[in-house]
Amino acid sequence: MKFDVIIIGGSYAGLSAALALARAVRSVLVVDAGQPCNRQTPYSHNFLTHDGDKPADISAVAKAEVLKYPTVQFVDGTVVGAEKQSAGFGITLASGENFFARKLLISTGLKDLLPPIKGFAACWAISIVHCPYCHGYEIRDEKIGLLMNGDNAFEMAKNLNHWNRDLTVLTNGKSDLTAEQTEKLASKSIKIIEEEIAEFEHEDGVLKNVVFSSTQKLALKAVYARAEVEQHADFHLQLGFELTELNTIKVDEQQKTTVEGIYAAGDCTTLMRSLPIITASGTLAAIMMNKEMISEDFG
Repeated sequence: MKFDVIIIGGSYAGLSAALALARAVRSVLVVDAGQPCNRQTPYSHNFLTHDGDKPADISAVAKAEVLKYPTVQFVDGTVVGAEKQSAGFGITLASGENFFARKLLISTGLKDLLPPIKGFAACWAISIVHCPYCHGYEIRDEKIGLLMNGDNAFEMAKNLNHWNRDLTVLTNGKSDLTAEQTEKLASKSIKIIEEEIAEFEHEDGVLKNVVFSSTQKLALKAVYARAEVEQHADFHLQLGFELTELNTIKVDEQQKTTVEGIYAAGDCTTLMRSLPIITASGTLAAIMMNKEMISEDFG
């Protein structure tokens, strides 16, 4: 079966794109594996009309809205193969099903590569968080930590000092901060601990203590950290589009990848992983794809 657009990844960016394409009377297939990047996040913030809602609830409402349009179909599954063909693109699911489309939208998000510290994964997105604009208000004025080192630690500490005055930088080993940076942090009463971390003690993901290799403990409300990321799937290898040095998909201002006919949106294209930014990118990609198809058909 052939569609105008196949969307791989049915979370916020994918659903946003599906809605815009449906309203442009395009036939759309959304393939989703049901593993959104923020599935462990208890509440979403800084998203107008949905501030404080559960991410799964937002997705459920969005999917129901999209399903009102008859030209959109959903398939639960994982895409294991994708290829460029003469008239578009073909995909193969793990189930063996094959589908075809004129255009392809990748919105599969990013995979967080979490450090192998005991308790980190359980706390991730709950009390070990990455973004003050998503989480900062709820833990403002609390005693928090920052698991970073070097320039990244300094810049993030500078930002977090706006929300939190009781801040400790956890370098998890020898500090790479310069003498000037260390002095500046000290002038703001920002502490630095260089000891390696053995464990994040928690209760159901809610942080209690940071346990160091010496067995000393530091009670903290939350910790900010930045995980390394990689793409959920190797579509860049299968289809030939480029990634950036940050492992995000390289797109232009219209959400086009470096391969004609393939667009990308959402987490897979940016480290700015705020829901308003992600959903907006999906809408933009849909508009640009529809415009491209109109130009192709009009001649």
